[in-house]
Amino acid sequence: MTDQIRPAADDPPGGLRRSLADTLARAIADDIIEGRLLPGVRLDEHELAARFDVSRTPVREALGQVCTMGLAERRPNRGVLVMVMSEARLEEMFVAMAELEAAAARLAALHMTGAERRGLEALHLESAAAVRAGATDDYAAFNTRFHQAIYAGAHNSYLEELVGLTRKRLAPFRRAQFNVLGRLASSCEEHDRMVQAILRGDAEAAAAETRAHVLTVSAASVAYVGTRARSTARSDQPV
Repeated sequence: MTDQIRPAADDPPGGLRRSLADTLARAIADDIIEGRLLPGVRLDEHELAARFDVSRTPVREALGQVCTMGLAERRPNRGVLVMVMSEARLEEMFVAMAELEAAAARLAALHMTGAERRGLEALHLESAAAVRAGATDDYAAFNTRFHQAIYAGAHNSYLEELVGLTRKRLAPFRRAQFNVLGRLASSCEEHDRMVQAILRGDAEAAAAETRAHVLTVSAASVAYVGTRARSTARSDQPV
């Protein structure tokens, strides 16, 4: 049985192919985090293409993205293998992310235009509906747009580039946190404190609230990944 994403066909135009590669990368990354693809497993292009019913080109691009995320690595003569992501390494990455996002929030509080502030507030309020519905995927999409609005509002293209690259590496782990019970509501409340600080132009409060938010995300993500890893290890034990 295939996990069909789109019918197999000749490679579509570049833009569509990249979108397909992004979707495949997310699916593979989620399988790794959820323990369905274990450390040391070889990610075979042919098998993945057959599984998702796509050509090998987007699979090859997706595997490149998964390697960039640090979830897999290319080994000479062995292909792409699933890596072990230690909790310590994950925590280090989130600490760096917290500082970058805090800097972006500080600058956003100082430099966002009126229209940008209103847009950020509207996006935050709109995301509350997804929380009430328990719509994890919808809220995750809002969450990405919310943070990207802050990056853009900092009006510092180099910082936006740095924080975007780091966020991309952590994206699958940031999604995983929403599987923790009560995390959607907590995330929305944390966003509210960030928004209020930015709206009133309080740069230091915006930075502090954002740093605290990302470190909370870190704790939830590390806890979830650790729980999944322990669960997978127990299931692999002989009975």
